[in-house]
Amino acid sequence: MRPAILNPLFSPIASLPGVGPKTGKQFDRLLERGAAGARLIDILFHLPHATIDRRERPKISEAPRDQVVLLEARVVEHRPPSGRYAKGPYRVLVEDDTGDLQLVFFHSNVDWIQKSLPVGEVRWISGRLELYEGHLQMTHPDKVLDATGLARLPPVEPVYGLTEGLYQRNVARAAQEALKRLPALPEWRDPVDLKLRASPNFAAALARLHGPEAPADIAPDAPARIRLAFDELLASQLALMMVRARMRDERGRGTRGDGVIAGKILTGLPFSPTNAQTAALAEIRSDMADDKRMLRLLQGDVGSGKTLVALLAMATAVEAGRQAALMAPTEILARQHYERLGPLGATAGLRMALLTGRDTAAKRRRTLAELAAGDIDILIGTHALFQEEVRFADLALAVVDEQHRFGVHQRLALGEKGAAVDILVMTATPIPRTLVLTYFGDMDVSTLREKPAGRQPIDTRAMPLERIGDLIEAVKRATAAGAQVYWVCPLVAENEELDLSAAHDRHADLQRIFGDRVGLVHGQMKGADKDAAMEAFSRGETSILVATTVIEVGVDVPNATIMVIEHAERFGLAQLHQLRGRVGRGSGKSSCLLLYRAPLGEVAAARLAIMRETEDGFRIAEEDLKLRGEGEVLGARQSGTPGFRLADLAVHADLLPRAREEAANILRDDPELRSERGAALRALLYLFEREEAARLLRAG
Repeated sequence: MRPAILNPLFSPIASLPGVGPKTGKQFDRLLERGAAGARLIDILFHLPHATIDRRERPKISEAPRDQVVLLEARVVEHRPPSGRYAKGPYRVLVEDDTGDLQLVFFHSNVDWIQKSLPVGEVRWISGRLELYEGHLQMTHPDKVLDATGLARLPPVEPVYGLTEGLYQRNVARAAQEALKRLPALPEWRDPVDLKLRASPNFAAALARLHGPEAPADIAPDAPARIRLAFDELLASQLALMMVRARMRDERGRGTRGDGVIAGKILTGLPFSPTNAQTAALAEIRSDMADDKRMLRLLQGDVGSGKTLVALLAMATAVEAGRQAALMAPTEILARQHYERLGPLGATAGLRMALLTGRDTAAKRRRTLAELAAGDIDILIGTHALFQEEVRFADLALAVVDEQHRFGVHQRLALGEKGAAVDILVMTATPIPRTLVLTYFGDMDVSTLREKPAGRQPIDTRAMPLERIGDLIEAVKRATAAGAQVYWVCPLVAENEELDLSAAHDRHADLQRIFGDRVGLVHGQMKGADKDAAMEAFSRGETSILVATTVIEVGVDVPNATIMVIEHAERFGLAQLHQLRGRVGRGSGKSSCLLLYRAPLGEVAAARLAIMRETEDGFRIAEEDLKLRGEGEVLGARQSGTPGFRLADLAVHADLLPRAREEAANILRDDPELRSERGAALRALLYLFEREEAARLLRAG
């Protein structure tokens, strides 16, 4: 149960004065809570990203242009629109002893203007000052104040991210009202460390960020921000270590193979494993043989051979007389794993089966019966493997592909399908070291940095969209020579409808030129239609496959040698790298063409330059973290991975080792969090919604 002291923070934001149901829905959208509804904690963790500094009050002639200023001026004259300019703006002339300027109001309430700016009176006016046709003007001032209003104005005002229908005043007021309801929380941090670092307490840190006294107060390295970032990282590391400790405490079963099945698989390969594959397999087999449960992350770049390592690990489980499972995030990937691993496994006598949501009832019953009887050695499937009726005779190893698509709780659910199941999770998205520590700190890590022999380098070029005619001529020549082409359509503001429309339009354009040799695949197609489009491309029945960003990670068509990415400037680096990895899988020379709309912004230009410089996914991942932040790099916005709200790993990565060390010390001294400080740390876990760890504490 959540500690009662925290309950006020989890009450709906609509309960605050001045919010109500209608504005509450806008807060739900702003704070990305949707139907779940925004809570007080969400507005407290929605920190300002900038400030308006009104401490300086310059004279009109000295005031800086193109930024918000606060001026003291006397109202000289009202100039309402008239004559042929009757639909023009309402203007008010104001002055001080150094000069004058016009206040400009479009479609405004004339009564309000006349009441707020009476001629002859002094007013304090805030807004952006600009030069227009040689005259100083301020369009729609954000503040017009008399002396009483000025006394209430904060000298430094926080600026928040907004959504349609919300204004700065709504968010600022909600944050202040939420602060009033913040309970007196017990201190969970080490008091000696806090004193040493002159760190504010949790409540004082939040109050300072929502009520800054200087612009520097909200900087990422400000004491208040460091305090909150460390709290969030500590909660994260504590939760990961507790999950890991619980898994390690559960006795494992040593699984040792004799190498016979794995040897047959290796004999049937046309190549030898890389040194990195051999080393990773040795680490995995050592974990499996131990009587502690394995929880290991296998990360490697596109095409580094993770799947072979996983197959050999599963073979070890079968050699020991037990079973293995491989779970993929989509049906098309599960099917591809089955088709690719099936022939390798068959030569070694492995009995493999596929379980997806599209199986007929009779086929599903048969598969489940064979699995429970121990007549299936390796089961491959999607999240259907989690379902209660899926029962193994003796599951030893669960392999999870594309780890970041699944949460910790799903990982644990798969691990509960047998007695002390070892878990190996794989990702083709190379993850920066700081993120490995952050999201996968409960795991040991094996990394494949080598590419198997024969992988071709990919020629990567960027070209403006105006040259699309030249590109189509090049595609004509390539397809006439037998090449196949992926054509990925733009990501349009995370909007699936617009993405779809862009893909349909490009598909129609290319069909007019290439006829029925052009296929289409997108996320809103039925699974069977999507598979059919991919199959037609795999078999070479279509030469060009137009796709939205749903084109699957890991889908393998060796004959596809050209990847066109339209509006490449809209994609993140990791996504561009993943898409590029769809080509260069056969013996032919491959190329990736990044089409962009000029002019490029600074970040987009940096992304495209890095793509042209390197194919090293680990370097790309580090650069992507710098440019975008951890939530985007891991797909946390889409996947339920616990992204950070107060810590920014591009800035606060150096806090991670400290947070890990403190979490380790806490669990060494008080593993069940039973002390007075332990109770405060339980509140910390609930505050940052690390429920998995709290659930483990409740369980015992």
